[in-house]
Amino acid sequence: MHRLIKAQIDLRALRRNFEQARERAGRRAVWPVVKANAYGHGVGPVVRALADADGFCVADLDEGLMLRELGVTAPVLVIQGAFSGAGLRAAIAAGLTLGVHDPEQVKLLLRDAAQLPAGSLRLWLKLETGMHRLGLQTEQALKVREQLAGLAAVAELGMMTHFACADTVDHPLTDAQATEFGMATLATNGPVSACNSAALLTGAYQSDSVVRPGIMLYGGTPLLGRTAAGLSLAPVMTLMSRVVAVKDVRAGESVGYGASWVASETTRIGLVAAGYGDGYPRHAPSGTPVRIGACDVHTLGRVSMDSLAVDLRTAGHVRPGDEVVLWGRGLPVDLVAAAADTIGYELLAGLTSRVARVYSGGERD
Repeated sequence: MHRLIKAQIDLRALRRNFEQARERAGRRAVWPVVKANAYGHGVGPVVRALADADGFCVADLDEGLMLRELGVTAPVLVIQGAFSGAGLRAAIAAGLTLGVHDPEQVKLLLRDAAQLPAGSLRLWLKLETGMHRLGLQTEQALKVREQLAGLAAVAELGMMTHFACADTVDHPLTDAQATEFGMATLATNGPVSACNSAALLTGAYQSDSVVRPGIMLYGGTPLLGRTAAGLSLAPVMTLMSRVVAVKDVRAGESVGYGASWVASETTRIGLVAAGYGDGYPRHAPSGTPVRIGACDVHTLGRVSMDSLAVDLRTAGHVRPGDEVVLWGRGLPVDLVAAAADTIGYELLAGLTSRVARVYSGGERD
């Protein structure tokens, strides 16, 4: 491994965050969300570190099949479900639980159910309660539940929804969604799931039987105006690289593509081996925080594919080879994300495959 940039993944921190989710969940089952390569952390090591989870959640069928290939035997919910007969058969063969959120999926199930083995389908209906993303309207979902409940192929029929504004404490839409979902699930005998990280941390809904924490497991905050540290969440990923060059830029000279930053005085800068080819956001403006040793510095000019420039005027003596933290320990990913006008989820999940993940505190991938 010769590239200077790497992502250090602390599996002990992952476990600590998971235990907090367990504590918040009480008697409810905890199904970690491990979609998008476990939010960029590496799905294999993450699911092994969370081997005692009650189940897992992924976005699509390929991700669900990957978990089975990794040896996961716990239930796996494929939130987007299946979209073809071949997809249904693959899910059944792998023992996956399928989300159902669209009338076309219902038609597929009703069409193929007679040819499917008895008890082979595990389905969760997704209800549209106010987010207007994936989901069946509540009245429609209740009718579908009646249709599917009578099929011999259906072994489990759960219900789920997703909160649109749980990241804002006491948002009225969360209360409205919770009320609608609670009424819709009164008569169900299967699993009921509503809480994401934000709703779990705030206690916005407590009548479900399965919670689906995501970002909180990886040490990011799901709540507006609250830091991860303030929520006792530990960063799991620390993205690190090194300074590869140090130079002086004279007053009037510019740095980077487009000459978007011009020195007002002679300025010592450092070039860091990290760029948008690694997943560092190209749109991060001058002033985005970076940490070198114990010093807080900031970026200058546009981020390039393989490098970015930082202002060393407040950093003391910096030399090529010095270690740089781009986010993680000592520099929360949410702080970097805010400077780049995005969210920590995007930065973590957007880390590219050319960045080596180095694991500590558990089994290596």
